Amino acid sequence: MDWMAHARRLAAEVVRPESRWHEPLTLTPRHLFVPRWWARGAEAWELRDGPADVEAWARAAYANRTLVTRIGPVHADLAEPGATIATGQPTSSSTLPGLVVTMYRHAMITDGSRVLVTTGTGYGTALLCRRLGDELVTSVDVDPHLVKTAVERLEAIGLRPDLSVVDITGDLPGRYDRIVSTVSVRPVPTSWLTSLRPGGRLVTTIAGTGLILTADKTDNGGAVGRIEPDPAGFMRTRHGDDYDDPASSVWDVTLEQDGEEVSTCRYPLLNPQDSWGVMSMLALEVPDIDYRYRDDGDTRTVWLLHRDGSWARATATEFLGSPTVHQAGPRRLWRELQRVRNRLNREGELPLYGARVTITPDGETTLSRGTWSLTL
Repeated sequence: MDWMAHARRLAAEVVRPESRWHEPLTLTPRHLFVPRWWARGAEAWELRDGPADVEAWARAAYANRTLVTRIGPVHADLAEPGATIATGQPTSSSTLPGLVVTMYRHAMITDGSRVLVTTGTGYGTALLCRRLGDELVTSVDVDPHLVKTAVERLEAIGLRPDLSVVDITGDLPGRYDRIVSTVSVRPVPTSWLTSLRPGGRLVTTIAGTGLILTADKTDNGGAVGRIEPDPAGFMRTRHGDDYDDPASSVWDVTLEQDGEEVSTCRYPLLNPQDSWGVMSMLALEVPDIDYRYRDDGDTRTVWLLHRDGSWARATATEFLGSPTVHQAGPRRLWRELQRVRNRLNREGELPLYGARVTITPDGETTLSRGTWSLTL
């Protein structure tokens, strides 16, 4: 494979030639970090093996897109050839290179910055090493297999940053000028504030939302910053082999059962996951909603599920038809969604992007813009 030609094309797509990230992108063989991945088929996740189809491998690895490398507890690296997985959600991936660079740019990394980053496949760590030198880079992941394989793949291209198995929400192994997390958190762990040097910057996303949060450490041990104007979504932190699925017990009863409350929605049917702002605002106000969607020709259905037993099911039989909504449980989830949409229609935007972020030394994180504020 002439991987450098592919890498040059990827770099040209992601950054301008004068960018300090152009050379790292052109000199890093992404395909070595993603030899196998999971692709979503019509009915299941399907294993893709790069060496078995080199042309497809090059197309996938050097496209500016995310490649899923783990479904539930099953690593693509360790799966049987031809494997499929019918159910499960992604638990690790190689993030699209453009978004990795965006996160690094928000970190305002300068020459000499000592940076902690999350590992994943190790590709983002490699880019950072190319930019700074591996002696300034620390990379951590909660998954021992990911750390082991990242060490091997980084060493194969001559890079030896400090890698270790660490839960990023706990104690960190050093002091840093920048912390860049490509897993989402809620709220910001206090260990990040402890490990940031004075004036240091953290960059992350808020779990369940499309919000990039940046904040600079203040003299009192807290931090101040903002919600950046561009959206991004990352998998949330996990502490075991897979995510808990507390809403799964609610799912079965929502398929056909009538709700305690049945109504007609005034707005066309919306899957909140298709609207960064609406989804993010709803997730801030009602954390841990699980979304499901089904498209059966002219009939479309959206489910909102929550671990507390609340659920909503909205069905529309025409694109612009008024959905019929069933709701049950301690909270009316569709009503919460409609409250967000009402605000959007009334004010023209939601007070998210550009919001001020204030983090106290004990990690209490507050977002505010105008008269609106919310503490995570």
